[in-house]
Amino acid sequence: MFVAEENVDFRINVENQTRARDDVSRKQLRLYQLYSRTSGKHIQVLGRRISAKGEDGDKYAQLLVETDTFGSQVRIKGKETDFYLCMNRKGKLVGKPDGTSKECVFIEKVLENNYTELMSAKYSGWYVGFTKKGRPRKGPKTRENQQDVHFMKRYPKGQVELQKPFKYTTVTKRTKRIRPTNPS
Repeated sequence: MFVAEENVDFRINVENQTRARDDVSRKQLRLYQLYSRTSGKHIQVLGRRISAKGEDGDKYAQLLVETDTFGSQVRIKGKETDFYLCMNRKGKLVGKPDGTSKECVFIEKVLENNYTELMSAKYSGWYVGFTKKGRPRKGPKTRENQQDVHFMKRYPKGQVELQKPFKYTTVTKRTKRIRPTNPS
């Protein structure tokens, strides 16, 4: 007879699954703005420079957030500049044109108060944070649950969710994959 254990903690399993890249899960792409709790403005990716001085609907404040793992690892890219939000080894927030390095991956944590924290996947314990004036704070100077590291996800003005509905298809040896026809 099998006896189920009552106090099973799945957090360790979820953390292990989150750390590994996942080729099976569907890559998700979302468009939103990140509202900084301290500056009262939105995060902007201005090429290599990062700030939290963006107004609602500003083209530089629109961020494409990519997830390609089981858990909550994300890459954040400025829609207008195509630069990724990254944290270098000194803890400084910078924009990089190539977001494939571990420095550009953040672990997204949704808090009880509905704010979101972004912790560096490479430098554990370092968070994305901004001052009241919208300047980036260095990773080593940030702590979990500080107001400086709290963000709220908001859709840009006049925009509803970008994500398209997922179409399920089954391909067998007898069926052919349907390719879209080009109207010429």
